[in-house]
Amino acid sequence: MKRSDLTEKLLDIKRESGWSWKHICEKIGGYSEVLIVGAILGQMKLTKPQAANAGELFGLSKSEIAMLNETPMRGMEMPPTDPLIYRFYELVMVNGPAWKALIEEEYGDGIMSAIDFDMVMERLPNPRGDRVKITMSGKFLPYKYYGASGNVPEYGFKEG
Repeated sequence: MKRSDLTEKLLDIKRESGWSWKHICEKIGGYSEVLIVGAILGQMKLTKPQAANAGELFGLSKSEIAMLNETPMRGMEMPPTDPLIYRFYELVMVNGPAWKALIEEEYGDGIMSAIDFDMVMERLPNPRGDRVKITMSGKFLPYKYYGASGNVPEYGFKEG
């Protein structure tokens, strides 16, 4: 079985059972909804205890449970074609240069981690149409300057 086959099986069971993502996340437990749903969709991995919880919930075999604990091949074709996902891509294309400039001005030469990372999604009721609030928090990782010696810092820094 390929990981994509397991994803389709899990989605079929979700549909047939009438489960919400919230229900699935509560039963698996231990992580944010974004990470658990990402794992069900094949983009993240679950810990062994969470994979066991998923196995019990979905009635999975030992090899399917083990597959949920394996590091997946992450990503998708670019640019994405789904309109909602494309809007996130568009956000980065349009706002990415400004985010980069602001992060570098505040923190120095480096990146925001997408591995040491957390994300929360909230629904904000609004009489003119509910709003989606996404909060992302990633560790700042300064670039390392290889071969640094003397008074030259080894890691990226914010210059005064």
